[in-house]
Order: sequence, then C-alpha cells, then structure tokens
Amino acid sequence: MAEHAEEPTPVAPETPSEKIVEEFHDQDSSASFSDPDDDDDDDKKSKPSTAPAKPKIFRLFGREKPVHKVLGGGKPADVFLWRDKKISGGVLGGATAIWVLFELLDYHLLLLVCRCLILSLVILFLWSNASTFINKTPPRIPTVRIPEDAVVNTARALCYEMNRGFTVLREIALGRDLKKFLAVVAGLWFLSVLGSCCDFLTLFYIVFVMLHTVPVLYEKYEDKVDSFAEKAIAEIKQQYAVFDAKVLSMIPRAPAKNKKHL
Repeated sequence: MAEHAEEPTPVAPETPSEKIVEEFHDQDSSASFSDPDDDDDDDKKSKPSTAPAKPKIFRLFGREKPVHKVLGGGKPADVFLWRDKKISGGVLGGATAIWVLFELLDYHLLLLVCRCLILSLVILFLWSNASTFINKTPPRIPTVRIPEDAVVNTARALCYEMNRGFTVLREIALGRDLKKFLAVVAGLWFLSVLGSCCDFLTLFYIVFVMLHTVPVLYEKYEDKVDSFAEKAIAEIKQQYAVFDAKVLSMIPRAPAKNKKHL
C-alpha cells in the first residue's frame, strides 16, 4: 500500500484589519514588559528641574570673594586676619613701638636712623678687628642688594595708580560726574578734619591699627554687618534720590562730549 504525502493546508491571507490588531497587541505587550525604572528615568528627564534658585546674598561693596582673597591673599592677608597670632602681634607691636618713639618720646627720624647706624657700625667694626685676637670667626655680613625688577614693577604700579587718580580728578573737575564729585569732596573734608586733630604719623598709625582689627572683626561678624549695611545703603539711596530730585537736578551740568567712533 503506497503512502500518500500529506498535502499542506492552504493558509488564508491576513486582512489589513487583522494586521493592525496584531501590531496594536505587540505594542501593548512590549509596554507591559518594559522596565518601570526606565519609565521613571524618562519622566525625570522630561520634567524640567524645579529646584528653586538660591537668593543672592548681599555683601558689602558688592564683593564676591572671601575677605582673605579681597586682601590679596598670601602672607599680608594672613597678617591682617591674624592667621598667625605671633607674627601679627609682632608687626603690630613694632608699629606701636615706632609710634611711641617718634610721637611720645619726640624722637626725630634722622636722629634715630643715624644713631642706630652708628651703634651697628661700631659693634661690627670692633667685632671684626677683635676676632683675630680672640680666635673667633669674624661676623658674616650678607650682601644687600635691591632687585631691579621689584623696583621697576613697584614704580610702574605706583605710576599707573597716580595716573588713574589724576584722570578721575580731571573728570570730576569737568563736572561730568556729580556723585564722584560729592564723594571726593566729602572724603577730602573728612581727611582735613583728621589732619587738624593729629599729625601724619598718628594718622598712619591709626590706619595701620584699623587694618589689623577691622578685617578680622568683619570676617567674624560678616553676616550681621552685611545685613545692617544692606539696610543702611537702601536708606542712603532713598535719601539721595530725594536730594537729587529737589536740589541736584536744578544744578546745570556741563554738556557731555560726543565720542567719535572710528
């Protein structure tokens, strides 16, 4: 008996509606097996960050750097901020001793320098000549030389600051900036009052002491000082606006020159 091969049953072609239904089910199945963590990550990426911006803290004179950086950093700032109490105390004590010598004991600068040089030269001269008799090594006196680059850089910096000051004074004298004019006049008047009360050496010593006390106190109570300064500056600006509207606006000003653009 011969075996008959089984004939394949014909498969009916899919209709367009059945294809759409199958694609819809495939999408549902892939969505159901997707990782929920991935969905959370996608939601986080799609959502914009709603973190509130930090309010800008008011700082005195609009500074954005710490006090140590404002003072220039390095050893001078460490001395002013008492990072090393021995060095800061020694510098302040030396300045106090100089002030006492010249101001209270009525020493003159030339007299003090000459006597110190005489005493130093006599001691070194006798020591150098006596060392051959007492079999001791003579004193080692180092060679002192002022570096040329340091002198040139200091002179350039000083010249630049002086020229900038002369430029500001010229702009004020031409009547172009009323605020600077009032600030400079008030500053010069305050200096004249101090000059009538004390001499230059005492004034220099007062400034030196303030440099060693005010920055360290400000760094310690920074937030309280800045908060008080913010209120004070707001009040000063309000009073200045009233003064400007009633008085300063009535003063005629020099016309500003038109700048020629090349």
